[in-house]
Amino acid sequence: MLKERSAGEDQRTAPLKARNAENEHFEEKSWSIKMKGLTRRQTGPGVVFLLCVVSMVSHMRQEKLKFTFMNLGSSFEVGHGNEHNSLTHLTYQETTQLVADRLRSSTPSLGWRSSAASRNPEWSPPPERTNGYLLVRCNGGLNQQRGAICNAVLAARIMNATLVLPALDTNSFWHDKSGFSGIYDVRHFITSLANDVKVVTTLPLVGVVYKQHRRIKPFQLRPPRNALPNWYETVALAKMKEHGAILLSPFSHRLAEELDNLDYQRLRCRVNYHALRFREDVMSLSSKIVARLRAEGQFLAIHLRFEMDMLAFAGCTDIFTVAEQAMLVKYRMENFAEKTLHYTDRRLIGKCPLTPEEVGLILRALGYDNSTHIYIAAGDIFGGERFMDPLRKFFPRLKTRKTVATADELNRISTEGLLGPAVDYMVCLLSDIFMPTFEGPSNFANNLLGHRLYNGFHKSIIPDRRALAPIFMKMEEGSLDQGEFKERVKAAMRTTLVAGPHTRVEPESFYTNPWPECFCKPHAARKSYQCPGPI
Repeated sequence: MLKERSAGEDQRTAPLKARNAENEHFEEKSWSIKMKGLTRRQTGPGVVFLLCVVSMVSHMRQEKLKFTFMNLGSSFEVGHGNEHNSLTHLTYQETTQLVADRLRSSTPSLGWRSSAASRNPEWSPPPERTNGYLLVRCNGGLNQQRGAICNAVLAARIMNATLVLPALDTNSFWHDKSGFSGIYDVRHFITSLANDVKVVTTLPLVGVVYKQHRRIKPFQLRPPRNALPNWYETVALAKMKEHGAILLSPFSHRLAEELDNLDYQRLRCRVNYHALRFREDVMSLSSKIVARLRAEGQFLAIHLRFEMDMLAFAGCTDIFTVAEQAMLVKYRMENFAEKTLHYTDRRLIGKCPLTPEEVGLILRALGYDNSTHIYIAAGDIFGGERFMDPLRKFFPRLKTRKTVATADELNRISTEGLLGPAVDYMVCLLSDIFMPTFEGPSNFANNLLGHRLYNGFHKSIIPDRRALAPIFMKMEEGSLDQGEFKERVKAAMRTTLVAGPHTRVEPESFYTNPWPECFCKPHAARKSYQCPGPI
């Protein structure tokens, strides 16, 4: 559910600018789309002008990509080699592929590498006797609850408490009763955090009443949203000492993300990227899917957030039929706070998820052709095949976990609940390129972006929906000619983030970009960012 999700403005960081753009000469290659039959817009006649794919470059000097990182005080350049100095004799497909190849190349890291290890010599293992027991009841989807688990571990450390395995909200929305042990590797979770917090599976027995064993009864508290550590050190700890155990519910976004204590932030990363490992059969199936995809070459993973809950949350309803609009309005009334939302306004500020067709147009503009291998991570696409058909026509090699895995493999782990998103998460994490279509309040996309950075600055494409929206709207009106449309899409995509160290700027989440707290550099100017142990 999205009740707890933040709807902050989309963050656009680390723009990619190509040098010597004046030397590029594009041979026009286009396709026509009629406005009247455009599947994602049901009103307004007219003919939509043609979109041009990146094409033949006749004379190009050696290009270099320059990445500027805020607050790093330095920049660097990455060359693409002399083999591309002359492109006159390349075919259209070979030329357009060069654009995609640049996105696949490794991202320079300026010497930074991931490290969530504590650099504080006073960080000691938890004592045998703690101040009491902490229980939390997480809410939301898989990755919203993942963030809550990270916060629960940190809260237990702050209070010197014993953490009981967090209770997951796996039934109310997902109809999945797996619980923590049905999704994650419990033994690995407990042993990985042995030097940080004590973790137990249940509250201990304290005696026998009427011939039945009795457990501690926790005192329930509702933490403030984004509470500071001081609330846990005072209010929560006092109740824990009084009652022996406390239950924090609901527990989503209940601990502030931006904390000055670097070791607190690194503990979150140890939980998120090391301790939280999906159970063995989920990891095994994910590995099989990735191996099968890789057997056919490199692949792009797309988190297609064109689902009922997100569309209702965003207020993007006008492109649907009257019956479908009624369904979205009803869903919003039942699940989200009352608010008047205007579709055009929402779209212009980048608050509407990209349609599948818009995703296809963007990728074609980036140089991906119809041979591109794409994995789609998504729930049920609202509007069904009517919206998926245009994307499939652009890229017929679309795959999902249901088309790559066998029916028997899927049935063995019941991927219809939270385990399905868990498999998708791992496949997206290991993909060559990852592209979210609505990373704003999407915890799945946000956490994956941070995880891919932590795993080695793996690249992701983040379309600038705010910049692209007016371009698509003018296309639909027929007020852009082919050349103008092409140039505007190219300009908007220059703000695409393709990984690398970059400063986190609000509203970007710590879980989306854990740099620099959870990274280290052998000779960093700040001692607390230097790599621990021998280099």
